[in-house]
Amino acid sequence: MGSGKRSLTTAAMVLACACAVLSAPGVAYASPSPGRTPTPTPSGSTAGAGGTAVQDPQAVRKKKDLQAIRKKLDDLYHDAAVATDAYNAAEEKARQQSAQIVDLAQEIVKGQEKLDRLKDLAGAAARAQYRGGGLPPEAQLWLSRNPQEYLDGAGRVRQGEHATKGLLDEMARTQQDLEQYAKDASAQWQKLEANREAKAEAQKKIKKQIAAAEKLESQLEKEEKERLAKLEEEAAYKAQTAWLSSGVLAEIDGKASALGKKAVKYATDQIGKPYVWGAEGPKSFDCSGLTSQAWISAGHGIPRTSQEQWKQLTHVDIKDMRPGDLIIYFDDASHVAMYIGDGAIVHAPRPGRTVTVAGAGSMPILGVVRPDA
Repeated sequence: MGSGKRSLTTAAMVLACACAVLSAPGVAYASPSPGRTPTPTPSGSTAGAGGTAVQDPQAVRKKKDLQAIRKKLDDLYHDAAVATDAYNAAEEKARQQSAQIVDLAQEIVKGQEKLDRLKDLAGAAARAQYRGGGLPPEAQLWLSRNPQEYLDGAGRVRQGEHATKGLLDEMARTQQDLEQYAKDASAQWQKLEANREAKAEAQKKIKKQIAAAEKLESQLEKEEKERLAKLEEEAAYKAQTAWLSSGVLAEIDGKASALGKKAVKYATDQIGKPYVWGAEGPKSFDCSGLTSQAWISAGHGIPRTSQEQWKQLTHVDIKDMRPGDLIIYFDDASHVAMYIGDGAIVHAPRPGRTVTVAGAGSMPILGVVRPDA
């Protein structure tokens, strides 16, 4: 990434690590005072005598209601993320199958042209044999005035017969190849249709989950939305603090590879662009669209979806993590982000958010994979 952006990110992350806090996905934190660890004030509490927090019963109830709403929103967006991965996987397979069908169609055309040429050659051989009268060898010997000429001719006839048999065998093989190409093309077409149906079904589910989440959020008052954002901030704070408190950051000192630096630069250059499910740039991204395109830009292609990135790429220990590596989140590998160093990630969080920098431990980590292992 550029030196200015890198310096800014590094300074922010170092400060955040010192305070054991990094921003939640899509939520900005105020910069804490140097040397002071900020402590979030629990929502719904007021300071009593001697600084003791006094809980307002109504505020506590409202907080519980908002916690339930936050949980519901998390579930809806998580289900949308899973469906997005299914959509992306079906899209990728459909692209591959379409390419295979095109290749098979080209093979069929070439095979048919070859078969036509072989038929022409076989027809020419048959016509030549007809012009020879089609007499048996004994009759041709009896009619021949020069036995040597006959023997020479007989040799050429045998060669012609062998050549004709070879032509017929090759024609049969070519015909078999054509039939197999046609069967393969038909099978690929059926798979293509199945993947189109799977993609359409995933698309329906994505839209349904996102619409339900947006409807739920639209029913909140402005004050409730602000408190909900604060709850998200507190949850991310606690998760990141717990991750940093384990001392893991002290063990992580890997340096980015040359390709990793290019991937990180691409990913961080996208900060501020909106999340759109199924998108892989250049104007918008989903989580795996961002990571896959970042590595493609570095000259190293990787699987399109977070689940396939988890399955196919080399796993590394968190302590061995280096910038450019991908952190896979949640037990079902439904989210992915790119580690950029200093305990931070860049990722496309979810609908309604933009590509942003966040704490690497702000979500449940499944594991880390390295594209250029």
